[in-house]
Amino acid sequence: MTLHGKVAFVAGASRGIGATVAAALARAGASVAVAARSEQEGKLPGTIGSVAQGISAAGGRALPVACDVTSEESVNAAVAETVAEFGGIDILVANAGVLWLGPIETTPLKRWQLCLDVNTTGVFLVTKAVIPHVRARGGGSLIAVTTTGVNMTDHGANAYWVSKAAVERLYLGLAADLKPDNIAVNCLSPSRVVLTEGWQAGGAGMQIPPEMVEPPEAMADAAVFLAGQDASGITGTIQRSEALTF
Repeated sequence: MTLHGKVAFVAGASRGIGATVAAALARAGASVAVAARSEQEGKLPGTIGSVAQGISAAGGRALPVACDVTSEESVNAAVAETVAEFGGIDILVANAGVLWLGPIETTPLKRWQLCLDVNTTGVFLVTKAVIPHVRARGGGSLIAVTTTGVNMTDHGANAYWVSKAAVERLYLGLAADLKPDNIAVNCLSPSRVVLTEGWQAGGAGMQIPPEMVEPPEAMADAAVFLAGQDASGITGTIQRSEALTF
């Protein structure tokens, strides 16, 4: 699929799934805003600058954009910077997230609130900010990264799964709202577990059998396919990366 002439805003793109998706979108021809808080190396490896530099070195076009998805001011500034540089936005990948898999009764309130602030409110803020720009382009694609854990109720409850479930409801309803604007709205989750840096840091020491590990490239390929959709194609769905036929 070619995305030449398209502009993608990828939130949470300094490492892991977001970085892999950003690079794949660029290879497909899109200009990519690499958006995240990580301007400098921190506890986890990866920065917006290093990801953007890698894309540019491979012949793509990328812009590192500082963005804290929990701050409306920061999100609006990042979107405005992207539009000023690239002329608009056609694609959103709302990937920024934090992981907390502890049981509810031992979850500190600050962890619960952080999951909701980043994983749910963060998606709301970046989506709200880009919609007018995608609409102005005559249509496009919004993609929120979620998790199969939403459906794993037999494994209990945690703040991460709850926050992602809210995003799926948000995007399913938004698909109906934005269909007249020719904007596809879909959720995408790994079919299995992608062992990102964030998972390694926040996975509560869970051991994942090799057969349950998914390469991040599966998410990247699926994201590129969904990025090429508009409301005449796939919209209003929850997709699992390895189950998506493209």
